[in-house]
Formats: sequence, C-alpha cells, structure tokens
Amino acid sequence: MSIGLGIFLFVVGAILTFAVNVSVDWIDLDLVGYLLMGAGIVITIIGIALLARRRSAVTTEHTVVDPVTGERTAQRSTSVSGDEQP
Repeated sequence: MSIGLGIFLFVVGAILTFAVNVSVDWIDLDLVGYLLMGAGIVITIIGIALLARRRSAVTTEHTVVDPVTGERTAQRSTSVSGDEQP
C-alpha cells in the first residue's frame, strides 16, 4: 500500500510541476509538485524497506488418528523466515 501511495504522490507532483501551466498568486504549484515528488520517493523507499524486512511465519499441523482408541492427536510446528530467530 505504501509503495502505491508513493508512486501516486510522485505522479501527482510531476503533473503539477511539468504539465500544469496555471499561475496562482497565493501558492507556487511548481514547489508543491516538487514537494509531492520528494514525499513520493521517500514513501516508496520506506515501503520497499519495510517489505524487504517483513518476516513470515508458516504453521503446519499434522493430525493423526489412533486406530485402536480412535483418539486424535494433533502436532503443530511453526517456522519463521527472516533474519531474526525467536
């Protein structure tokens, strides 16, 4: 989500800076466009960094039924991928 927001901000900033030729007395649209493009780049970089360090956990469950008693036995194991180990 943050990568998409960063790209959106960058595109809106580029449109304001390079495509809109409107002069407004109380605001500089070129400066606003450059600020939006800068914010879009920063948000995209942060989004990529967070995506790269995201850990994932996989839980596997094995269920066995004892044929004599009919009792169910469940065994769960969790594996974590990433740099840090729990």
